[in-house]
Amino acid sequence: MPILWLFLIVVAIALVGYVLGRSRALQSAGGDSRNLHSLPAFYGANVALKVIVPAFGLLVIWLLVQPIYVNSQVSGMIPDTAIKEGSSRGLVLAEVRRTATGLDNAVAQGALTEDVARNARADFTDMTQRLKDAGQVVTSNITQTVLRGAQSYRIMNSSGYRIMSIAVILVALAGAAISLVQTNADYRARNVVEQGIRVLLLAAASIAILTTIGIVLSLVFNTWEFFRLYPASDFFFGTTWAPSFSGRGGASDLGILPLLWGTLYISVVALLVAVPIGLFAAIYLSEYASPAVRAFAKPLLEVLAGIPTIVYGLFALLTVGPLLLGVFGDGGLGWMKAGTAVMTAGLVMGIMLIPFVSSLSDDIINAVPQAMRDGSYGLGATQSETIRQVVLPAALPGIVGAILLAASRAIGETMIVVLGAGAAARLSLNPFEAMTTVTAKIVSQLTGDADFASPEALVAFALGMTLFVVTLGLNVFALYIVRKYREQYE
Repeated sequence: MPILWLFLIVVAIALVGYVLGRSRALQSAGGDSRNLHSLPAFYGANVALKVIVPAFGLLVIWLLVQPIYVNSQVSGMIPDTAIKEGSSRGLVLAEVRRTATGLDNAVAQGALTEDVARNARADFTDMTQRLKDAGQVVTSNITQTVLRGAQSYRIMNSSGYRIMSIAVILVALAGAAISLVQTNADYRARNVVEQGIRVLLLAAASIAILTTIGIVLSLVFNTWEFFRLYPASDFFFGTTWAPSFSGRGGASDLGILPLLWGTLYISVVALLVAVPIGLFAAIYLSEYASPAVRAFAKPLLEVLAGIPTIVYGLFALLTVGPLLLGVFGDGGLGWMKAGTAVMTAGLVMGIMLIPFVSSLSDDIINAVPQAMRDGSYGLGATQSETIRQVVLPAALPGIVGAILLAASRAIGETMIVVLGAGAAARLSLNPFEAMTTVTAKIVSQLTGDADFASPEALVAFALGMTLFVVTLGLNVFALYIVRKYREQYE
């Protein structure tokens, strides 16, 4: 049964339970709601909650656990002899999943019947030929082991979803039945509903914390696995980035220094563009602009934040790169060899970061008490002196926070770097040369068939962990600056 249908069935049971719970409560009170402990709506909500929460809880847990269970079972069916040299169990499982998808599509197209697709004794040559005719052979490494594994994978998934649908509906019906039996005039439905809502709100608030813990743990475990296969000293102090997926790490140079240098270099160029322009724009909008100009200019400036990064990347590739090449290339100063360079990505990224700096700095400057300005004017200071010596120092902690947000955004940017800066991992001070960043290489290392038994794929987690530590250090430093200067105005 499709998940959407299952969702609608549970919601329908909850709605029916709400109506029945409300009417049963009124019936037990002789039709007079004044004889009830709670309002009638609380009795209906009690039934609906006891239908939805257990049913959807079981649904979510099942959807999380079933893929892990099915993968482990299918993995156990694959003999070691079926894993070729240079491959791994993870890659074979990926082929099994792709073949299972091909079988599903072939059945949907009518190229295979469901009975033939499930039949483990079906002729291997005939089935593969039918898949090829239907255009569903998505891997050139399909073998009899892969095909049989794909059949088992489909059967187990199909059976699991069928059992899940039945179990979820039964849990929903059981919740409705139990709550309806509990419903009477003396039942404290309001207390139960309010406590249930409180638990749901707590669970919602915990999702962010649990998600952060999960992200950190996944990075830590996979990074640890990478350092078991590749020396940490070569990773942190290596000056060459040259992964070779055929070498199983032995022929790969995975030094992070070129990537880290490219990340910081491009981010610095972007901040050199965004911070002055954004800060000056914020000062003008908050201190000098008339209400009419501010009402027009501020939303127009913030439109930049809503432009997709892929559009900025295309702008860098098609407009800014050729423009810089015409000025600094062979036709001009001769410094630039191609349109993809640190300067190209840095300029475009700086344009993207302007609204992050200007909008937040504007809000912070406006939050400075007017009494501080009035006091400065009363002492004879001019408007520019007041801004330099009173407003900006008072707003400095917030401005540092805005710059930090822009820096974090720059460090994590990918599309502008891929299209504007190139893919060359090098250590160079020339801003007109192509470089790359940590995020761009994370994407490239995990593109295609990711074999998580090799250093070349696991290095993506080490790169992500390094980037996480760098941004965490930036946050700690910014917190120090904020606390140091905030004490002067408390």
